[in-house]
Amino acid sequence: MKSLFLFLITGHLLYAQNFRISQLPVYQEVTQTNDWLISKKNFTANIYQANNEKDIVLSNGLLKRQIHLSPNAATVDFKNLKTNEQFVRSIRPEARISLDGRTYNIGGLYGQKEHAYLLTEWIDKLQAKDNDFQYKSFKINTLAPHVNFKSNNWASNNQHPKGKELELIFESNLAELKGVLVSIHYEIFDNIPTICKWVSVTNNSDKTLKINQLVNEILATPEEESAVVGSPEQMKKPQRIYIENNYAFNNAMRYELSDQATHWKVDSSYTSQVNYNYQTPCVLEVYPSFGIGFELLPKQSYKSIRSYELLLDSYDRERNGLARRRMYSMLFPYTTQNPIFMHLVSTDPLKVKATIDQCAETGYEMVILSFGSGLNMEDASAENIKKFKELTDYAHSKGIKLGGYSLFSSRRIDDENDVIDPKTGLPDKGAFFEHAPCLASRWGIEYLQNLRKFISETGFDLLEHDGPYPGDVCASTKHPGHKGLEDSQWVQMEMQKGFYRWLNERGVYINAPDWYFLDGSHKIGLGYREVNFSLSREQQKILNRQNIFDGTWEKTPSMSWGFVPLTKYQGGGAEAVLEPLNEHLKDYEQLMIQYYGAGVQACYRGPRLYDTEATKQTVKKTIDWYKKYRQILNSDLIHLRRPDGRDWDGIMHINPKLKEKGFVLLYNPLKETISRKVSLPLYYTGLSDKVLVREKEGKSKSYTLNRNYETTIEVTIPAEGYTWLVLE
Repeated sequence: MKSLFLFLITGHLLYAQNFRISQLPVYQEVTQTNDWLISKKNFTANIYQANNEKDIVLSNGLLKRQIHLSPNAATVDFKNLKTNEQFVRSIRPEARISLDGRTYNIGGLYGQKEHAYLLTEWIDKLQAKDNDFQYKSFKINTLAPHVNFKSNNWASNNQHPKGKELELIFESNLAELKGVLVSIHYEIFDNIPTICKWVSVTNNSDKTLKINQLVNEILATPEEESAVVGSPEQMKKPQRIYIENNYAFNNAMRYELSDQATHWKVDSSYTSQVNYNYQTPCVLEVYPSFGIGFELLPKQSYKSIRSYELLLDSYDRERNGLARRRMYSMLFPYTTQNPIFMHLVSTDPLKVKATIDQCAETGYEMVILSFGSGLNMEDASAENIKKFKELTDYAHSKGIKLGGYSLFSSRRIDDENDVIDPKTGLPDKGAFFEHAPCLASRWGIEYLQNLRKFISETGFDLLEHDGPYPGDVCASTKHPGHKGLEDSQWVQMEMQKGFYRWLNERGVYINAPDWYFLDGSHKIGLGYREVNFSLSREQQKILNRQNIFDGTWEKTPSMSWGFVPLTKYQGGGAEAVLEPLNEHLKDYEQLMIQYYGAGVQACYRGPRLYDTEATKQTVKKTIDWYKKYRQILNSDLIHLRRPDGRDWDGIMHINPKLKEKGFVLLYNPLKETISRKVSLPLYYTGLSDKVLVREKEGKSKSYTLNRNYETTIEVTIPAEGYTWLVLE
């Protein structure tokens, strides 16, 4: 048994059944003084016992979550160890499930009379309820990836996250629920103050059960603000716990506007709150807003959505953004892939091969057959597959990857396959894009089958998926993939996410304008208005820098794409486009520098990358520059000054693990050369005393950091131009 325990703690066993809490190490809390965003210390996740074997603790030195196990399991402590901030003021069930129209709590303790705070001495006096699912045992599992990605592209991180998974197992004492097993899974990771939580249900009974709803997280947290009057919509939600789940869609290109499952509720049991009508939003619940409606067959298992809980230690926008971006790059490492691609507007084999040759000559890595190119990936005929397999093989022979565009959602198929509006019972304008096919219709099922076949047999390396499933509900009872309205959203979400996981297993890169990052998508739009690309190049340069500045507060550079119209797009005249490229080399180069310098790939959409030898050398020089500094240019980004057209603007990449600790890009929109003193905040570079700064490939100069980890440098920026600095 001792050797079994050692294997378990070191993570070499998949799981251990009937494990005893006495075998876990005893938890000893230590206040954290290191900053996880810059520290070289390893914050290792582990599972502990506490409170004389009454409690089990998940901790990595940055946070702890403590669960009392008897007379039922419930979280009694959830704390940020850096700030000592507590996120449990009142004990709640660990989860809640609705089966066949009846609701049951999973875990939970009762009898707490004051809900503004929780005293430790109250906990042992609390009681369980017989009708709740009761805690029975636990397992400690090796952390398994939710997306088994294969990376065929450059990436700053290809390592799956490390950590531990705690599984608490619950059963019901009720006769009607005999054979129903519920497991609550808690994942804790090395080196980041984040816990992931999800629930699995196994039906070992002999009857089918309908899961109407499943709430996988319930936390009664301290309120963010106290207000005597005010509605929940008017009041601030807790700011220092960031919640993200994998039930997000809406084409918003921002998580908060895509989230469909995070709910901040009021707490009427909290009778000592300041709000007169008990309307303070201070209970977190995570569940799909529309419901599930899933029929769980005998011997079948179900997995809930996953919620990721990142504990923040600041109200600073940049620091909180850095924490969030670090969460993406560490926990969803496939998002750090960032291939250099070009958008081609033709599928003529001669033109495709010519563009592939241009990419190989200039250092590009991928060709995307764009919308309007003539590509139809739904055509899985032998003739179509043969054509594009030959092009893929040619691209691969040149070291270039090939992929293409497919439209799903914003289109009409026919009355039989379109989503049915539950209000009218008709396939009219009830979808997100007015008309859209149902992914669980016969057409939708065949659509995914055809794309799988096309991608598998051609060897395509990328799918640019325009309008993946955007959350449309469907009232049809005739579509083969879902039974009716109640299960329509859940089924379509699972189909979409399953398709993206399938692509990742094959190393296929995904551009998609919806927030499917937690289930395998790689890149989303930076955030821009498409018609702006019909404006003049002068306007586009400033607007693009604004888009980059605004779109990288929460997203990493590799998670976004921008846009550069080489030819006419969304209207606009000759002043809007770059063709002929050799006549607009200065603008072409600066647009590339702006995007590549930010670590953001843009869709260079047109018929070619260069038209003359001078253009070719400009493209090659820029790509060589980007590749030389690729690691730092894909690192975390600090926002220096937002572009406003009136003075300099700039950004700075930072990475304390690299030789280049920082990389600064400064732009001058004015028509005259300017000299400015620029203050550089260097705390997140990991430097504390001095920094070596060189402009471009010039000679380095030493600067001293002040007590705020800042230094000031004087720079000269050419008229309507830019400069860049390397910090070591």
